[in-house]
This record gives sequence, structure tokens and C-alpha cells, in this order.
Amino acid sequence: MKIKKSLGKIIPFLDSDLRKKRIVNTILNTPQKNIDVINIHRHDFHNVGDYYCAPHLYFDVLKDKVVDISDFRRKNPKVVKNWMSSVSNNSLIIGGGGLLNLRHFEIQMKLFESLSEMGKKIVLWGPGHNAIDYDQFNKNKLYNIDIDKFGLSGTRDFGMTDNWVPCVSCLHPIFDNQYETDQEVGLLFGKKTIKDKALLKRLESYPSTSNTTSLEEMISFIGRSNIIVTDSYHAMYWSFLLGKKVIAIPTTSKFFDFKYQPIISTFETFEQDIKKAPSYSGILEECREVNLKFADKVFDYLNI
Repeated sequence: MKIKKSLGKIIPFLDSDLRKKRIVNTILNTPQKNIDVINIHRHDFHNVGDYYCAPHLYFDVLKDKVVDISDFRRKNPKVVKNWMSSVSNNSLIIGGGGLLNLRHFEIQMKLFESLSEMGKKIVLWGPGHNAIDYDQFNKNKLYNIDIDKFGLSGTRDFGMTDNWVPCVSCLHPIFDNQYETDQEVGLLFGKKTIKDKALLKRLESYPSTSNTTSLEEMISFIGRSNIIVTDSYHAMYWSFLLGKKVIAIPTTSKFFDFKYQPIISTFETFEQDIKKAPSYSGILEECREVNLKFADKVFDYLNI
């Protein structure tokens, strides 16, 4: 480790911490511009929820204006250079997704907070807390950044801010499709759980899929189910949008502050909770209305 640190002082890209500090300092010392608008989120083609939770997919004025928040951590100098240039030269829309209270994105979010304090136009659009400490689940009262320092902000966590803005994926036209229910309970696993062969074997009598497939497969599966049991945030959210009953298996704090609460359970006890799952209506219409109204504010603030 000492050798790595020593080499890192000479060649910063050999040391992760020094490399990230160098990137942050370079951006903070670069003249900031608002030439265009870039949407920064976890642009992950392999995670359906992360991919579809971003405004650039739903508004023509933002089409193709996207950078992956994780490019900040890449070791490819060209990728990092593009990330730095995109941040420094444009107004920013950050979100959605679980970008808050998670160590993996903390440096980036603190950077965006500092840039906003410096006068850069930055919007938070639908991010939410994502703390992994089990003891802190359902106890999040503060974010790891001050969202009031941003030009405009709305988070997906109801009650954490005066401006609730649920995930913008509700605007996808797929939710207007009609589905015939042909299974009572469907299990929709997250990307880590789907690798648990023992769990899958134990629950093999239930129809199942995962969030590693595609949006079309996930929504079709949800549409065919009366009750969804899931450890995926977006599977929970999309199930509510389609009027389904939901039992959530929390993996981080993100499951606890959606406006409409699922039954919280585990993969060991969910069968006992099936009859407790509540049914809601009108969530799709409400979430779309909130996002469209917020979009008007965002585009007015960013002059686009």
C-alpha cells in the first residue's frame, strides 16, 4: 500500500484516491460554463432501473445528452477527460436513481454541491437515498449533501424534502399497455439475488424474473402478476404504477420513503405477508403529473 501511495504521488492515475482528488480539484479550478445541458446518472445498460430512471430518455430537448456518473471513477484517461469536460462546460441535471447517502457516489455529489454553490446551474431530478447500513434502514432523516444549495431540486423520497419528484420513468409509454393477469404471485429478483442459486431453488415453484432482463420483460411480468415480491426498487415502483400489490424485500434504505408503502418482508417470510399487501390506484397519473410540472420548472430555470 505504501509503495502504491508513493507511486501515486508521481503518477496520480496509479492511486485511486489521489486520482479522484486530482479530478475534483481540476474541475473546481476550471472556469464553469453553461453551454448546454447534460444529464448525469448511472447510465448502466445492464441494470434496467438505473438505465430508465433518467430525464434524457423522456424529453426531446435532452435527447442523447447524457454522461455516466461512474465515468468519474474510470481509469481510461479519455473517458475521464470527457466526464470533466461535460461537467465543466454544461448545466447539469443529476438523477434519477439512488445517488444519495451512498459512498460510491459521494465524491461526485459533493463536487456537484460545490459547483452549485459557485453559481453553476445544477438540478437534482428524482435521486434518492440509498444507504446500505441495515441498522439505518427507515431512519434516514438527512441527505449526505445539502439539496437546498442546488438551483432546483426534487427527490423521490417522500417527506425528505418539500419537493417530491418520483422517478421520471413513469413517463415511459410502456405503462399505458394493458396486461392480462394470469399469475397470483410473481418474484422479481435484483441483480445480486438472481445469482443466489440456493434461494432460487427454494422458491422455484413461483414464477420469477429479474431486473437484469429488459424493461419489456419486467413490465410484462409485473403486468401478468397480481402481487409482486421484489428486492428491486424499480420493480417495486413500476408495480405500483401498474396498480399491483407489492411486498418489498429491502436491500438499502431506498425502499422506505416512497409515498406509497409496500409491505416490508423477507424472502423467508413473504408468504405470511401476502394477504397484507395493500392496493393503490392513480399512482401512475400522479407521478406523471408531478414530473411534467417539475419539467416545466427545470426547463425554465435552464433556459431550454
